[in-house]
Amino acid sequence: MNQALEGIKVLDLTRVLAGPYATMILADLGADVIKIEMPNIGDDSRQFGPFVGEESAYFMSLNRNKRSITLNLKSETAKGLFVEMIKEADVVVENFRPGTMEKLGLGYDELKKINPRIIYAASSGFGHTGPYSKRAAYDGVVQAMGGIMSITGEKNGKPTRVGPSIGDIAAGMFTSIGILAALQYRNVTGVGQKVDVAMLDCQVAILENAISRYVVTGEIPNPAGNRHSSIVPFEPFETVDGEIMIAAGNDTLWTKLCEVMERRDLADHEFFKTNLLRNTNYDILRPMIAEAIKTKTTYEWQEILDRVGVPNGPINTVDKVLQDPQVIAREMIVEIEHPVAGRLKMPGVPVKLSETPGSIRRPAPLLGQHTEEILKEILGFTNEKIDELMKENIF
Repeated sequence: MNQALEGIKVLDLTRVLAGPYATMILADLGADVIKIEMPNIGDDSRQFGPFVGEESAYFMSLNRNKRSITLNLKSETAKGLFVEMIKEADVVVENFRPGTMEKLGLGYDELKKINPRIIYAASSGFGHTGPYSKRAAYDGVVQAMGGIMSITGEKNGKPTRVGPSIGDIAAGMFTSIGILAALQYRNVTGVGQKVDVAMLDCQVAILENAISRYVVTGEIPNPAGNRHSSIVPFEPFETVDGEIMIAAGNDTLWTKLCEVMERRDLADHEFFKTNLLRNTNYDILRPMIAEAIKTKTTYEWQEILDRVGVPNGPINTVDKVLQDPQVIAREMIVEIEHPVAGRLKMPGVPVKLSETPGSIRRPAPLLGQHTEEILKEILGFTNEKIDELMKENIF
């Protein structure tokens, strides 16, 4: 076994971001992910820019390591083929609005009759239960409803959407975690189960300490700019030529920071000795730190702070991220060859396994690229059988 999920077969009905992100994680770790798309249309994100020729870079970045088959599940013949594929599958993943698969006669209750070992993962905006379950949602909607926008942005400013689609991405990660947990349970019991992940639930789950702050203090958290709500100093400061993020997360690091700023007096000051005091007296303290940091360049401060072990870093633009030596050393920017788009850079695999490392083995598929290959491999169809089915326009 060369990869952790080698031998796991996943039928992927997902589109756009949350679902494809989950199945991308599984594919990167070795699962055989078969992406089932609507004929002539495919995943919605195939229409999202930017494009390389006619191929979407958005789509290609989320669907590497997958194979594509087109199948019109509104056709009874196609549904029959899907059911036959379910018999051979370990996992099926969908991110339709709840009730869609049931209308097709392909909901979990039906599929588990066909394959009791199947893991059925559903990622949706609000989950398969509750008063909002049938409502539609996109990333911005759940960021707004889940509270994360209300604590993001400049101090006294308007709520701000987090740049990356964290509503979708968090749901994708939690969906993959749920699938792996269900696979482990099945390994022990032989029984599959349904994994129900809601984007809104995931936003609530990642609110970090915002909920506990409100519950304990009764104060509703608001945007605080780039400073941390509980740790001081933990924010960017201006340097001679830019800005540097400094995170002195405990009293020992605070003392070290004071020493290299040549302000040892601040470490022992009755207003700033502890993190609680530094928070209480933040408005007094911040200008003092800012004055000291303004005396050197960003690079000079990086070297000084690294030497004493105070966490720090420049605020990199995306172009600088791609050039960062640590990012490069960890193989977090990889280049792959696409049959149409040519060479394309994208993020690598962040989970580093010592025995079964994940990898990017194939580019994102063209629409329906592997239809015949999959029909022959999984269902044992002949060329004649495939030609016969092609006439029904189900592919």
